[in-house]
Amino acid sequence: MLSETKSIGIPLSRIDGPLKVTGRAKYAAEHHEPGMLHGVAVVATISTGRIAGFHLVEAEDFPGVVKIYTFKNRPDVAWWDSKWKDEVAVPGHPFRPLENDRVLFDGQPIALVVAETYEAARDAAALIRVRYAAGEPHTDIRREARDSQVPSKTRKGISPPPKPRGDAEGAFANARFKISGDYSLEGEHHNPMELFGSTVLWEKDGELTIHDKTQGSQNAHDYICNVFRLDPQKVTVKNAFVGGAFGSGLRPKYQLFLAVMAALDLKRSVRVEMTRREMFYLTWRPATMQTISLAADDEGKLQSTMHQAVQATSRYEDYQEVVVNWSGLAYKCENVQLGYELAELDVSTPGDMRAPGAATGFAALEIAMDELAYEIGIDPLEFRLRNFVDHDQNQGKKLTSKALDACYRQGAARFGWQKRPMAPRSVKDGDDLVGWGMATGIWEASLMPAAAKVRLFADGKVVVSAAASDIGTGTYTILGQIAAETFDVPIDKITVLIGHSALPKTGVEGGSWTAASSGSAVQAAALAVKKTLLAHAQAMDKSPLVKATVDDVSIADGRLVLDANHQIGIAIGDIFEAGNISSIEEEGEVRPDESQTQKFASYSHSAVFVEVKVDEELAVPRVTRVVSAIAAGRILNPKTARSQILGGVVMGLGMALHEEGMIDHRSGRIMNHNLAEYHIPTQADVEHIEVIFVDEHDPKASPIGAKGVGEIGIIGVAAAVSNAIFHATGKRIRRFPITIDKILERQEKA
Repeated sequence: MLSETKSIGIPLSRIDGPLKVTGRAKYAAEHHEPGMLHGVAVVATISTGRIAGFHLVEAEDFPGVVKIYTFKNRPDVAWWDSKWKDEVAVPGHPFRPLENDRVLFDGQPIALVVAETYEAARDAAALIRVRYAAGEPHTDIRREARDSQVPSKTRKGISPPPKPRGDAEGAFANARFKISGDYSLEGEHHNPMELFGSTVLWEKDGELTIHDKTQGSQNAHDYICNVFRLDPQKVTVKNAFVGGAFGSGLRPKYQLFLAVMAALDLKRSVRVEMTRREMFYLTWRPATMQTISLAADDEGKLQSTMHQAVQATSRYEDYQEVVVNWSGLAYKCENVQLGYELAELDVSTPGDMRAPGAATGFAALEIAMDELAYEIGIDPLEFRLRNFVDHDQNQGKKLTSKALDACYRQGAARFGWQKRPMAPRSVKDGDDLVGWGMATGIWEASLMPAAAKVRLFADGKVVVSAAASDIGTGTYTILGQIAAETFDVPIDKITVLIGHSALPKTGVEGGSWTAASSGSAVQAAALAVKKTLLAHAQAMDKSPLVKATVDDVSIADGRLVLDANHQIGIAIGDIFEAGNISSIEEEGEVRPDESQTQKFASYSHSAVFVEVKVDEELAVPRVTRVVSAIAAGRILNPKTARSQILGGVVMGLGMALHEEGMIDHRSGRIMNHNLAEYHIPTQADVEHIEVIFVDEHDPKASPIGAKGVGEIGIIGVAAAVSNAIFHATGKRIRRFPITIDKILERQEKA
């Protein structure tokens, strides 16, 4: 249905770009109406304990203050946990803002000040004094890991580790070459440009229009209706523009609850927006401790793989990720033992952060693979090629496709890997030690249930609509490209409507499945429009298409024509005129093929190659060059796809060298809850990055052949950087982030 010559595969600029760069794109906290109230949250300054009392007098008397909410006067809401669980909730008891006097984590919202202006709310909130009965905090995963446990209930969509296969311990004991190491990752925090905010517009009849920073308008809609017992028909949630998210916006955040609560109680429009500090108290990549043991024979073939992980979670929910499973499918090995446990801490529930689980698991696995390659004396890339596997060993399934070998070859050739000396500390550039490292990445290629509508007008204009979100990934553009390709019109004739809870049903935007899922739904809707158009054409007198089927025709140059002979056809305008219609609208749906998923598994793959330079005296590491080779099925738009990989690589650099949530375990509080002290990569830290998309044809992954590229770019980057630092310095560092002090520490020990 989609040709290769018009819109699909063309590096078009984002159709929403002009709105964003001119400031005309309104984000959640940029909608306004006269008389709107503003809310500011007051957050706890202990990590566990109880609230002994509030002193509110000065805040209540502050000019402009309308009302202050605490657990003592919170309006009535739903009681059952089931009403608080959103579409992607994890096992446990969802957090309920202002529920009682208990403090569960540092930064927990404990009060809301609502005032006529933001400034009044902010200044009044600063006057509130809180008395606490603080408890003893337990926030150090290294101490709490001794009490870790296997999750009692599995998170939906998260596969637990498969049962052991073979005899991993016996094979490890008998193998000639073996390594075993402990790897750790500190907690990382989302820092999208847009802060979480909700603007709730109150209508006189009680209807609510909510502009929310979310990755799923329908998820936020259902959550609000359930918690506040609202008529779904009277609530609309919009998220037309989202200023970055990558997992942080999957679940509704407390500012949404607080804004809706105040609007319903006061019967006025209310906006609540978080501060940058508040962003550090929620949805973070959990701290993780991992132990990996690998063994190989004389030929460099893996004989044993053992991977155990302990990950942080809160005391009220069991957040879970797929961390260790990747070690059972990345490389061919008959003896595998995997384990995953959780350690409860006095922290907020962690959340999905770009490539959750895989980014963490591969960070350890790929360092371990590098270590074993050196133990054997084999080039790290050659070692991976010797252990290439063409099926999913965990599930015993075939793969829909796997072009990882092409990623290895093309990435290595572009990087110049063949020139790499094996020995560490072999290359210098002035005062810098130069090192090269590489790693593999894998991510699930999922197809989720999705629906879309397509409307075709007589003049060739097309409207595409779906509740999908665009978090900066290019959803607007690729959905428009699919429609433009189908109807043979330029992209400027396509209008894409997304980010609205009343539009056709889609899931949250996450997991790299939006392009494949919503894109395939748009294709299905377009096919339905074409079928209806053909029916109208066949109803015309002396129709030349009377015997054609929908598979026999296409749309070209404003006409419905036979594929075999474009001279035979009818102008779309004539079809509309003859049928006395102004437009044709149809809905399309897509969902996974269960018969196929029982036999096949689908993944995106990557090979990332990294060059680092480390000052020999100062131990300052710099990543000077990255080549990322990606196999992700059909690339719908090389420009937006490349941007996704670039962003993933940069986040991987942050994971490797910069990002670290620092907790004072004496108080259980986050110390660096700002962008001055929580380090992320800046322009000076990012040098040359090259992205390669290898050819991969995979009609089984999704109806449009796409797999998704949102996650795969980050996976393996941190390990590749660590391996490059080892190659440069001879120092193996297994703790992320790799900061100057860790390099110097290893240097002093050496």
